[in-house]
Amino acid sequence: MRAVLVLVACLALDAPVAAAAETLDDVVRSLETVYARMLDLRADFSQQAFNKSLDQTIPARGTVYLKRGGKLRWEYTEPTPQQIVSDGKKLWVYTPALNQVNVGDAPAALAGPAGSFLAGLGRLREQFSVRFLNPAVPRDAEGNWLLDLTPKQPLPTLARLILAVEPRGFEVRKAVVYDQFENTVTMRFTRVAVNSGVPDTTFTFVPPAGVATVPLR
Repeated sequence: MRAVLVLVACLALDAPVAAAAETLDDVVRSLETVYARMLDLRADFSQQAFNKSLDQTIPARGTVYLKRGGKLRWEYTEPTPQQIVSDGKKLWVYTPALNQVNVGDAPAALAGPAGSFLAGLGRLREQFSVRFLNPAVPRDAEGNWLLDLTPKQPLPTLARLILAVEPRGFEVRKAVVYDQFENTVTMRFTRVAVNSGVPDTTFTFVPPAGVATVPLR
């Protein structure tokens, strides 16, 4: 479930923008322009989930598909296979090792800034308070703009979001999500495809034969 609720951190894109950004307003405007045009996304991802109280980091990787309307599909290949799928109304969490799928209504969070992130970044300042992570040095060593976002309506799983934004195509190369306990999920994206026409059937799930169905709690 945590992976579903932190999907806000899991976007990347490579659509060009016309003008170079120099100020915070320029960066925000360019990012909004790019995301406003985005309908769907597919990307490979690597993830590092850090639990502050346990001082433990768990790596993971896989493929993500996102589409407007709260549609998502996370296919984890490591550390253990798992699929998290939502059509915006229902949510399925399939764990092959347990031979079961948990099914329930899609969390309300998917209807807010989290689940509507494809649209949310198209209206960045409507959804978030935004600043440079370090106004004195607004770029990282690779030249990416570092944005520090605070949702105007924070969720337990989304208290803060940091984005590293590539300055030419405005690709979100890295995202770090903080929850209210300062646990973090850091995600990096590769092999990104935007507006490739991901079909709606990607966001439905039919359990394999013999798989137990358990209500999602």
